Amino acid sequence: MLRLSVPSEGPLRAVASELAGHVAAFLDKALDGAAVSAALENVAAEVAPPGNAADIEFEFRQANGELLIRAQCGSRRSEVVCPLAA
Repeated sequence: MLRLSVPSEGPLRAVASELAGHVAAFLDKALDGAAVSAALENVAAEVAPPGNAADIEFEFRQANGELLIRAQCGSRRSEVVCPLAA
């Protein structure tokens, strides 16, 4: 498991998206890192709408042949699941 906390806005937010692409490529070369980064951005937008100054906590977990990315900001949570090659 990998955890990362970044501000919901500003230049450090991009670190989470880039990291998601690298984690995906590390776990499964066939995964589209750009698609995983976009999926992370979607869940981040669900938990931290624009103008929110809080941090977003991301959790990356590999389990049951999937990459699970969870995002949490305050009491809001969302997740995305990316299947890994067998």
